[in-house]
Amino acid sequence: MRSNPKRIRQNKKQANQIQQQLIRAILIIGALMLLIIFFFGDHGLYQLYLLRSERSDIQAAITALREQKETLEAEKNKLTTDSKYIEQLARERFRMAKKGEKVFKVIEKKPE
Repeated sequence: MRSNPKRIRQNKKQANQIQQQLIRAILIIGALMLLIIFFFGDHGLYQLYLLRSERSDIQAAITALREQKETLEAEKNKLTTDSKYIEQLARERFRMAKKGEKVFKVIEKKPE
């Protein structure tokens, strides 16, 4: 039994084509896996987007807290140094009055 050289060439050609298709499939699957990891992995682009968004929110909160701190420090400073301010607060918030003063409470009519 003698092998046909034409058939051997065809078999080799088919084997090469199958091998090339297999290599392409492996490369495509590998590239897809790398893309998925690149975008959705622990250090991927989506995670980076979430972290930047969170950082922006935290920075806004820090700015608001700093402004609140400055306001409270100014209030504290007024309370420790400004006697007129303390008197004003006592009158407005606690309805206090000096001796001899009368306090009137104004009651507004409710709309009918």
